[in-house]
Amino acid sequence: MSDRFRAATAAAVLGATVPACALAQPYPAKPVRLVIAQAAGSATDSIARVFGPRLAELLGQQVVIDNRPGAGGSLGTEIVAKSPPDGYALLLANISTHGVNPALYRKLPYDPIRDFTPVSLTSTTPNVLVVHPSLPVRTIKDLVAIARARPGQLNYSSSGAGSSQHLAAALINVLTRIDTVHVPYRGSPPALAATMAGEVAFMVPTLTTALPQIQAGKLRAIAVTGSARAEELPAVPTVAETLPGYDVVSWYGVVGPAGLPRPVVDRVNADLVKTIATPEVRKGLAAIGMTPATSTPEQFAAYIRSEIDKYVKIARAAKIELE
Repeated sequence: MSDRFRAATAAAVLGATVPACALAQPYPAKPVRLVIAQAAGSATDSIARVFGPRLAELLGQQVVIDNRPGAGGSLGTEIVAKSPPDGYALLLANISTHGVNPALYRKLPYDPIRDFTPVSLTSTTPNVLVVHPSLPVRTIKDLVAIARARPGQLNYSSSGAGSSQHLAAALINVLTRIDTVHVPYRGSPPALAATMAGEVAFMVPTLTTALPQIQAGKLRAIAVTGSARAEELPAVPTVAETLPGYDVVSWYGVVGPAGLPRPVVDRVNADLVKTIATPEVRKGLAAIGMTPATSTPEQFAAYIRSEIDKYVKIARAAKIELE
């Protein structure tokens, strides 16, 4: 009787388990949410809308772009940090959420290292120092000369206190020992508008944000912040050509919550790499001033750590700390 009971029990267990396993579907079995911690129309949002459709084709599921701006990018970033690690909530992280913010804020609602699983970079872009065309500045040396002649009188805008734009300009102050005044705005569009209106002297926005205005003659590009000149502005020198060692590049990449299973990480990474390599996506990224870039999860993790370390040093040198 006991043996028959054991046999019946085993059969019942197998009967319940095998169909469940048979019905289980490999990732992804439903739409994937890609959270953007910035507003619609931002550089991060624009990038997602370039590669999102192609990534969806490769994944075989819809990629839903979910804009969750607020608190300097912390709102949307926290949402993904607290999501189940199943691959259905991903974040298009960037230099602010996983580079600058951790270096500036004493308290964040997320840990950029502990709470996330890096997947891959997607793209990079330099920032670009721009001035109103009426300002008699055509080089970094011109800007420094005016700032030294008028200490504390020259001002610059940014997308917000502690933004990568803020630190890009602050680093110029540190390296040249000039005194210019930071005027933060609520996002890049109003900060750029203030520069175009001549309300502030200069700004260091991403190339993606500023390129259309530069091409229209509404802003003058003085220097790009990366280590090499930008293909879109080949005649514009780098800041490093005047200030050796200066290198500020905005970057964007996909991360998931901590504990994301390796098969999911590998699947998304592989499809992202294929996505970014397609001619149409590369062309779309180039059109908005982005340089396509991919990586292994391990390379991306190391890059995030190095960026945090870099901005900690910049923030200390510029004496910037935010609550």
